[in-house]
Amino acid sequence: MTTALTRFQSHYVARKALFKLLGNAFRIHNTDGSLAFYVKQKAFKLKEDITVFADEGEKDAVLRIKARSALDFSATYDVTEVATGENVGALQRKGLKSILRDEWAILDASGAEIGKVQEDSAFLAIVRRFLSNLVPQSFTFTIGDVNVGAVKQHFNPFRVGYDVDFSAGAGKLDPRLGVAAVVMLLAIEGRQA
Repeated sequence: MTTALTRFQSHYVARKALFKLLGNAFRIHNTDGSLAFYVKQKAFKLKEDITVFADEGEKDAVLRIKARSALDFSATYDVTEVATGENVGALQRKGLKSILRDEWAILDASGAEIGKVQEDSAFLAIVRRFLSNLVPQSFTFTIGDVNVGAVKQHFNPFRVGYDVDFSAGAGKLDPRLGVAAVVMLLAIEGRQA
């Protein structure tokens, strides 16, 4: 890992911007309230291509998350470190499984599945499909069979926000993949809310 990984922490608060006319904007803050990452997602894109910045001025690009194909229900998103061009790994949405319970595969740089991101429970996921954002989502991150992180949605019917905890993932989950996964949860799963 060649990035100055000091910018990556184990705890974040991630929020989708409240009012954005076209597209979405996400801010990921450190626990002290300082901005860690900023993302502006363009509207009406057939093939997602998201850049994660360290600043709202969009001058310090950190990660690039790019879909391999357009309009794919089970799309794979490659994660690249912008400064070095290093392939960090990928995230693959498990489309059919995600109908009832959201699930993503975490892939390493060679494309091997090493873990997953999964919505908390099938029962709550089904309830959520009918009550929308009245029941907050939670996601568990695992590498192999080891729990390495959790993302818990704040209860707010107007604004999607998550508490992120990767403290159990030190040395197991590449923090760049963790941040990319949070961005994809806000961008893709956050559309349901």
